[in-house]
Amino acid sequence: MKTETKFIHSVPIDELTGAISVPIYQTSTFVQEAPGVNKGFDYSRTNNPTRSILEELIAKLENGKSGFAFSSGLAAIDAVIKLLSTGDEVLAVDDIYGGTYRIFSQIYSRFGITVNYIDTTDIENVVENISPKTKFVWLETPTNPTLKISDIEEISKIAHSNNALVIVDNTFASPALQLPLELGADIVIHSATKYLAGHSDVIAGLVVVNSEKLSEEIKFIQNSSGGILGPFDSWLTIRGIQTLDLRTEKISNSAFKIARFLENCEDVEEVFYPGLDSHKNHNIAEKQQKRFGGIVSFSLKDDTTEAAKKFVTSTKLFKLAESLGGVKSLLCHPATMTHSSVPEKTRHESGIKDSLIRLSVGIENADDLIDDIKSVFEHVKPTVQVL
Repeated sequence: MKTETKFIHSVPIDELTGAISVPIYQTSTFVQEAPGVNKGFDYSRTNNPTRSILEELIAKLENGKSGFAFSSGLAAIDAVIKLLSTGDEVLAVDDIYGGTYRIFSQIYSRFGITVNYIDTTDIENVVENISPKTKFVWLETPTNPTLKISDIEEISKIAHSNNALVIVDNTFASPALQLPLELGADIVIHSATKYLAGHSDVIAGLVVVNSEKLSEEIKFIQNSSGGILGPFDSWLTIRGIQTLDLRTEKISNSAFKIARFLENCEDVEEVFYPGLDSHKNHNIAEKQQKRFGGIVSFSLKDDTTEAAKKFVTSTKLFKLAESLGGVKSLLCHPATMTHSSVPEKTRHESGIKDSLIRLSVGIENADDLIDDIKSVFEHVKPTVQVL
C-alpha cells in the first residue's frame, strides 16, 4: 500500500455505526457488567476508545509494536525519560530542543541522571563518548533549529553493541518522511502538536516503541503518571494525520524553493536545510528521508539579536509564534524564544547564533512566501540580491 493511501485507510471505520469519522468517546468511565468484567475499557486514564485508535494508528505508520498518546510532546519525552534510573547516562545530540534540554538539566539532573551533549552528526563522536553507563542515545534528526542530520542506522548499531537504546525525536520529519524504527531505533517520540495534527489547534505527544517489553513499560508509566491525551484532542490528531502526506509534500517542495532563494540573499550568512547540497550531511538525509521537510533556518550576516528581532517582526505572511508544522507559515527567533532556556554559551556551541531565524513553511504559495521575505530585506536592509 502506498504511503498516501496508508495514512488515510489506517484510520478504521466505526464498527458499531459505520461512521467514517472516528467517534469521540468523551467519557471518564465505563459501565462494567461485573467487577473486572468490561468491554475492554474501565477508566479513560487507563484506556479510551478514541485514544486507542490514535495509538494504533501511529504504531502502524511508524511500523512499531505499540503507540502511546500523551498530553503534550514534553509529556511524551518525560514518560520515556522515566525508563531511566539514578546513575544512568544519556548521550544526546547537542542541538537539542530547548524543552528537552530544560527537562534534562533542571528536573532529571536532580535525580542523578547525567546527559552528555555531543555532535552526533559525526559518528566518531558517538564511538568516543558512549560508555557502559550510557542507557540512551538521544537523537533529533533533523534537529531543532539548525537541522543537523544524524545517521540513525549507524548510530543504532553502535548503541546496541553497547547495550543502549536509541531514542529518535521524529517531530521534524514525521512518519511521512522518515521511519526511525526501520533504521534501528528503539523508541520514536513526536510532538504531535506539529506536523501530525498539522493545524495549530491541539497540544499532543506520541511515543512508539519496537518491542513488547518497552510497550509494557511505557504503558505502565502512562497509566501511573497520567499525562494522557484526551479524546477530543485524540480525534483532532487523527483528523490531521489523514492529510499528513499531502501536506508534507507541498510544504517540503516550498521549503526547498525558499532555501534556494535564501542561499542567494546577500544579507544571509548561512542557510540550514537538509535538501541543499551545501548541507553537511545531505547524503545521509537523502538516504533516510523521503523528502527534506518544511523547516528552513538561516543566520544573518549581521549576527545580532537586534537584527533578527527586526526581521521576525517585519514579515506579513510568516507569523511570529512558537511552534511549527501547521498549515500557516510561522517564524521564530530561537535564541529568545524556543531555546531561551539553553545557556548562551551552550547555544553558540551547538550552532544557534544570535541572528538565527527558523521558518516553518506552510501550505501557502511558495512565491508569495518568498515575496514576503524579499520585502523584509528590501525595507529593513535593502541589500538583498538574487543572483
